Amino acid sequence: MAGRASAQAALETRRSVLEAAAEIASREGLDSVTIGRLAEVLGMSKAGVIGQFRSKERLQLETVDLVVESFRVRVWRPVRHLDAGLPRLLAVCAAWVRYAVDPGYSGGCLLTQVTYDYDGRAGAVHDRIAESRTRWRDALGRDVDAAVAAGDLPSGTDTAQVVYGLESLAGGVTPARLLHGDSRTEEWALRGMYAILGVRPSN
Repeated sequence: MAGRASAQAALETRRSVLEAAAEIASREGLDSVTIGRLAEVLGMSKAGVIGQFRSKERLQLETVDLVVESFRVRVWRPVRHLDAGLPRLLAVCAAWVRYAVDPGYSGGCLLTQVTYDYDGRAGAVHDRIAESRTRWRDALGRDVDAAVAAGDLPSGTDTAQVVYGLESLAGGVTPARLLHGDSRTEEWALRGMYAILGVRPSN
């Protein structure tokens, strides 16, 4: 029992470190996350923080994984049971925009932040972000193709362009909110997504 409790405590500590890292990264970028900064925020020793991950790169990779999993849980999991194609695409758009407006971090969507920070770099963090975003693009693309096959989207639909348009609107939510103070980003982004899909909003 003591060993199980100790393992659980270690997992909880690791999670706390990653959550703190994600919060800092959302405001200041992933490069701003340091062992010393996390130790200060969490009231831990530097050895206690670095002992969880062994390297800054491992910490960065696991922070990216944490945020990707949060995105999956909040955006994909609630809609994955819906019929493939337009029904699921519309539900994805609504969940995606809600997440972009309130991702749980004070600096906005961390996926957007790290993508802009690492898109032009080489290395393991860049590759991890690219892999996760490619999986998401592929999932969206499959639903676009299913919508075309069902006749809900025109036969000449450019799947890659639709995915790009949806991504661009979701990615624009954080700077519109935090940089410009726009208060209608959820409405605007969802309306834009519906326009790309050729769907008239219900309200």
